[in-house]
Amino acid sequence: MPKISPEDIVRRKQIEHTKITVLTAYDFPFARLVDQAGIDIVLVGDSVGMVCLGYESTTQVTMDEMMHHVKAARRAVKHALLVADMPYHSYTTASLTLKNAKRFTKSGGADAVKLEGGKKIKAQIKTLIDSGIPVMGHLGMLPQSVKAIGGYKVQGRKKGEADQMMEDALLLEKLGAFSIVLECVPLALTKKMSRVLKIPTIGIGAGPYADGQVLVLHDLLGIRSTPKPLRFARAYAHLEEEIIQAVREYREDVLTGKFPTFDESFE
Repeated sequence: MPKISPEDIVRRKQIEHTKITVLTAYDFPFARLVDQAGIDIVLVGDSVGMVCLGYESTTQVTMDEMMHHVKAARRAVKHALLVADMPYHSYTTASLTLKNAKRFTKSGGADAVKLEGGKKIKAQIKTLIDSGIPVMGHLGMLPQSVKAIGGYKVQGRKKGEADQMMEDALLLEKLGAFSIVLECVPLALTKKMSRVLKIPTIGIGAGPYADGQVLVLHDLLGIRSTPKPLRFARAYAHLEEEIIQAVREYREDVLTGKFPTFDESFE
């Protein structure tokens, strides 16, 4: 399969009219499997903090931690577009944004970066685009700002919120972003934004009208990172139960002397 570029992602909407598939992956084995399955975009999300590192929120994730996971995914991904999430406080100024984005793309091997927000980070996004670094936007419910908005809530139900989100989306498109993640956005607003925007919308908890969809891989596999997964986190497998059962069987075999056997040993 040929390597996917940001231009290919835009072409999916504008010319091919096909949906775009996105999944998170934070390490070499999962990124390899996702890539081989034909996913278009592999996102090394800052959700790694909650999924793999046990943090309470994404705001605790550092650049060094993100770099560690981006490099691991880069070694595995051959086909998909690899996008690195800019973590909390890594893009507070335009100069800091460019410095950290270059770490991701040059040292980490990412093909693009993702930032949360619109008008408030206009200077940061413009700096990246002007420097030739592809940008994926992120609007709606912004996990890095969850404390400021009072928790994980749907955004855009009120007219003022919806108008501001549309304004931000048009700005991101004008600045040169190649796609925008819409998280926890009402159906009607997602439909309108997907119709108005020339660049693809990638939904997560935003309904079927988005131009593509993204999920956290561990949610898809049924490996819970939180006690109660959100409504949109559909499980396509239930590996958590299978893993626990496999470990229990291994433990029992060791305790009873059934593992290892002589056939699994060396003379």
